[in-house]
Amino acid sequence: MYRRTVLNNGLRVLTAEMPHTRSVAMFIAVGAGSRYEPAELAGLSHFLEHLPFKGTRRWPTALAISEAVEGVGGMMNAATDREMTSFWCKVASVHADRALPVILDLVRHPLLDPAEMEKEREVILDELRTTNDYPGEVCGLLIDRALWPEQAMGRDVGGTADSVAAINLDDVRRYMERQYCPNNTVIGIAGGISHDAAVRLIAGATDDWQPAEALLWEPATAPTADAPAILLDHRVTEDTSICIGLPGLALADSDRYAATVLNGVLGDGMSSRLFQNLRENRGLTYDCHSAISSYRDCGALVVSCGTEPGRAAEAVAATQEELSALLSPAPESEVHKAREYIKGRLLMRMEDSRAVASWLASQELLMDEITTPDETAARIDGVTPADILRTAERLVDTSALRLAIVGPHDDVGEFTAALGG
Repeated sequence: MYRRTVLNNGLRVLTAEMPHTRSVAMFIAVGAGSRYEPAELAGLSHFLEHLPFKGTRRWPTALAISEAVEGVGGMMNAATDREMTSFWCKVASVHADRALPVILDLVRHPLLDPAEMEKEREVILDELRTTNDYPGEVCGLLIDRALWPEQAMGRDVGGTADSVAAINLDDVRRYMERQYCPNNTVIGIAGGISHDAAVRLIAGATDDWQPAEALLWEPATAPTADAPAILLDHRVTEDTSICIGLPGLALADSDRYAATVLNGVLGDGMSSRLFQNLRENRGLTYDCHSAISSYRDCGALVVSCGTEPGRAAEAVAATQEELSALLSPAPESEVHKAREYIKGRLLMRMEDSRAVASWLASQELLMDEITTPDETAARIDGVTPADILRTAERLVDTSALRLAIVGPHDDVGEFTAALGG
């Protein structure tokens, strides 16, 4: 159960009271992310996410911010994705009235000090360099670029070294004025606090926050006919990282629940087809899994694994076989197992007040509606083998398949053959 209030300035507040808990989680979702950025300022949303933690109007230093929350045993952090920037905080419920003003000040009144910005620029550049040291992370970035070339959806959310170096303080301020406005923000609160108490706290701290016209996000476009289907990053590694991707479904697609169960059958968990066949039966990989992602107008189904370089083409071919096998009806027993796995993971996750707050705020911001965990579980329960087959026929299109490889390989030819090309 949840309650929803829209304040006069357009700020949406959603709460779920969890009286059995002794914590309160606050999750602020802002419509800001890499899909809102021009290519030359890629990483702007992520850069802005970092800066409030350097100081705000009421807590002017990073230490003051940390002590305000950690001083009562709380936790706080932030994250940036393609369509949303989030700030969250979790504290014991008796300290909710102390922590909420802190996280609101991050969003509303960051100091944006020029000297601190330059220091944080170096931190972000180091973050980008660190990502490049992990082949699996690089492979994930490559598959995004292969699925969505030359556009915001395919770029690293953090940007590039050149684009981060080009971002100046005026860019940050202009962007914040457009995106960090109440009508483009949702606050989710869950735990040991009532809806009325939460709304009172928020309304009192945001009554002077004025709405604005937010920027539009960049629509996704399909790759052109001449876009490469295989992207290869040659580097000397002991392991080859592999990602195989297909275009997926948008957030509001009617088959999104069937796609979730399809993913459970394919590669979510140790009893899935990929894990059992590639690891347990063939010994090709330590870990092999699939994941689905959905956005406002697009999505992806991506299989990820790592293997010994000499068996990389074999792993690609084996994964292709498992994708093709989805085009045959799945047994009801296998579909039932996937449904129960997905429902169980979902309902257990909802024991955490932070997960509940995120669940509410994210759906409200990105979909303008809320499906409760129980409603979601019921829809998962309603997925049949026929639904999965229909969804597989939509998704498993070999002409749209993309491949990313990171490892000691120079020639895409062996992988083209493994894909059946």
